[in-house]
Amino acid sequence: MHRWRSFILSFEKVVKEIELKPEEEKISDRDNAVFEAGIKLGALYHQFIGTPVSPETAEELETAIEQSVSLQPWVSLVEVKIDRKKIRARANEFDYCELRGEMLDVTVVVRYKTVEVHARVKYEEERDYPLMRVEKVLMK
Repeated sequence: MHRWRSFILSFEKVVKEIELKPEEEKISDRDNAVFEAGIKLGALYHQFIGTPVSPETAEELETAIEQSVSLQPWVSLVEVKIDRKKIRARANEFDYCELRGEMLDVTVVVRYKTVEVHARVKYEEERDYPLMRVEKVLMK
């Protein structure tokens, strides 16, 4: 019981330290731009993972993903690269496989008002995971 009480008191202390001050409650253009970039990557990832792909159709799939995501609000650039070697390694007897996160390297640039966010999803070998991240935020 003592451990839980100690944990709860520590948790309450941390919460008090990070509580928002009134001037921090306003959502900024930067907040919106970063949020939008994350939503674009998440939607792209979950929409296209599992799509049948072969080395011969990978370029068309890259283009389709780019065109689809570029239709969304505030997107100024989408670059999609699908790793052909990984497609070949996973291809079945019919010479195709399903698109997997480990095959993707995608950059999305979102411009919201005066803020430009560069976000990316790329497979990280050491984590064995397709990590999404904000790479840079520019004030224009």
